[in-house]
Amino acid sequence: MKTILILGAGKSATVLIEFLLSQAPQFSWKVQVADANLSAAKLKIGTSMWGEGVKLDVTEDASRRELIGQADLVISLLPPHLHILVARDCLLLGRSLFTASYIDEEVKQLAAEIEKKGLLFLYEMGLDPGIDHMSAMALVDEIKSKGGNILSFISHCGGLVATDSDNNPWHYKISWNPSNVVQAGKNGALYRWNSKTVQLNTEELFAEIRPATIQHAESLAWYPNRNSLSYLELYGLDNITTFIRTTLRHPNFIKGWHRLVQLGFTQDNPIIVSRNTTYADLVQQFLAVNKFQIDFNQMIENDDELAQLFQSLGFMDTDSIAQKNEYSPATFLQECLEKNLKMEAVDKDRVVMQHEIIYELNGQKRQLVSTLDIEGADAIHTAMAKTVGLPLALAAVSFLKGELQMKGLKVPIHSTIYKAILPKLKALGIHFQESEIVLKNY
Repeated sequence: MKTILILGAGKSATVLIEFLLSQAPQFSWKVQVADANLSAAKLKIGTSMWGEGVKLDVTEDASRRELIGQADLVISLLPPHLHILVARDCLLLGRSLFTASYIDEEVKQLAAEIEKKGLLFLYEMGLDPGIDHMSAMALVDEIKSKGGNILSFISHCGGLVATDSDNNPWHYKISWNPSNVVQAGKNGALYRWNSKTVQLNTEELFAEIRPATIQHAESLAWYPNRNSLSYLELYGLDNITTFIRTTLRHPNFIKGWHRLVQLGFTQDNPIIVSRNTTYADLVQQFLAVNKFQIDFNQMIENDDELAQLFQSLGFMDTDSIAQKNEYSPATFLQECLEKNLKMEAVDKDRVVMQHEIIYELNGQKRQLVSTLDIEGADAIHTAMAKTVGLPLALAAVSFLKGELQMKGLKVPIHSTIYKAILPKLKALGIHFQESEIVLKNY
């Protein structure tokens, strides 16, 4: 019996685990879910005889290595900074590793040894990154095969709230790791626009509303992701004039987040909190550290929309009491998001991804737009969990069946991967709608 070890039983794990459990009887696989919270792990397994929930403190070397050593494939859904612990053990014990997280510099240093040992470390195999890579490369390769020359590539993606569940001024609810929401954009962004390299700091990311035109969608806006330029060579688009990867949000979110950044609420500097401190008191303490009280007061006095945004987060809440002895502005903001922008049981989320490619073929300039737009079923079976979990699950099945023969440290840009996974995703309801027009004045 082969064992699939899944590390982490968080929001994105549900659909992944359920899919693998559905496949387990056919292949006699054991699906083992390990988490610091044993009840969370067991809840994800449910009553399946093919699954097992186990308790694991992933920082405990002996326990971690024991589980990894017994597995045939390891899937890590841990916070990104913990992946390296798992990666080193997988390398030591000769186990392949799949994850939805970005490749980082630490794992890059292991690349030669991963290849040498004949292992497959498949990173960036979720939604964004993941489905974005596969769907983009399928389009890029097809255009190039026709002899087309790609001039511009813009890729948008956002985890949003479905229209029927959109009932707060941020037009947003937490459907994935809330700490990732708070950390997003903290490293600024780097991209290419009209042949110029653009570098933005965190505040500049949210300083303007950049409209996104998404078919059959209400008003949305975007901000640029991290370092888009690192994907130029990966996608084989080194000479392109425009290349950018973005995150989609509602314009109100962009406006409000810009002010949160300006006021220091994404910073990591902790302060000691006395007993019976209310949320409103704590907000004032953070503002006082950076002498932003006047700025905050002027914002809420002069802009009713901003006042509603801050109030909906709990920034004026005199009833809620801070539960910890120490907070940074960022950890406090995360607590506010979890408390006040959480998904209720009947809420639905939404995932939107869109690639916009301008290319030249036979003397004509054309624009190809490819759009994915899906809703979740409820607060557990979210669109986010589906689009993060199913690519990993399908890749795991292909690997264990011997259909994925690649070795080394990889991301899913290779035709071997996307030709195997994209049709299966389509059969499960994750597919793109495409439209194309001729551009006469580009």
